Amino acid sequence: MTGRGDAEIPQGFPEPGSVAGGDSFHRPVLVNEVLAHLEPAQRGKIMDGTAGGGGHSLALLERYRACRIVAVDRDPIALEATRMALKDFEDRVRFVEARFDEAAVSAGLVGPTLMGALLDLGLSTHQLDSDERGFSFRPQALLDMRMAGDARGEASAADLLNDLDEGELARVFREYGEEPRPRRLSRAVVERRRSRPFRVASDLLAAMEAAYGRSPGIKAKARVWQALRVAVNDEIDALEAALPALREALLPGGILSVIAYESLTDRIVKHTFQEWSRACICPPALPTCVCRGEALGKPVVKGIVRPSAGEVTENPRARSARLRSWRKAA
Repeated sequence: MTGRGDAEIPQGFPEPGSVAGGDSFHRPVLVNEVLAHLEPAQRGKIMDGTAGGGGHSLALLERYRACRIVAVDRDPIALEATRMALKDFEDRVRFVEARFDEAAVSAGLVGPTLMGALLDLGLSTHQLDSDERGFSFRPQALLDMRMAGDARGEASAADLLNDLDEGELARVFREYGEEPRPRRLSRAVVERRRSRPFRVASDLLAAMEAAYGRSPGIKAKARVWQALRVAVNDEIDALEAALPALREALLPGGILSVIAYESLTDRIVKHTFQEWSRACICPPALPTCVCRGEALGKPVVKGIVRPSAGEVTENPRARSARLRSWRKAA
């Protein structure tokens, strides 16, 4: 998914002819970079808040023999795949089925106990390649997009398209997909559902074609699918709640690493880490500082870390990944 300013097609929506590579549940991205950033946490407890099949957790367990992992995922299928991937390390892993903003509470963590935490905000290969999960825009794919499947009783993408009023649909398309014509698209959705409820991707593609006056391109599809997926899974509120919760769960010197794939979520991570890294957050008009007066920590590296050209060649779905890491003050 991506904003209009991004040059790339979003993660999870490969260009025609590209191959995801590998037959595993999910190929983790930026593994060496994550290992390097989380090296200071190698002797402590690390939470993988979006385990997604266990790729990053497995790499951490293999590289750092003294670390322990709390593997979290809201998708029960992904969590079961993580159990299988980490079966040789069961004595060093705890598995928790939860959304990442609820992970610390669900894991029973009281006070600062983590030396590291990782959030990989991308979709897994399993989710993208399953028409039943509804994360792709293949015509026969169901309009589902629920990360947890049926486990939490959440509304699906089809439910939102069939039930939300025109104004709310426009807000979803504008705020979560940065869609340039949200009203036109929401009007087309409402018009279409009067005669036929939305069920599969081809229904939404037809509404998009009616709104645009032409067949939508891959970036337009990605914008709209992003908007619905973010709304279905409440991703923005979850991320904004998870970041401070994980910061509080970190021990002094602990590391929080986040991999984002599009501008919408990366901006939240960037601005949050910047705010935490400032000593003073008072409004400029105040003559003296009345806030905390000291930084809560600092970035591990300046800016973002992107995949190498070699990694993108091997795994095209990694192309838009952006890693940011922050270290809590000691």
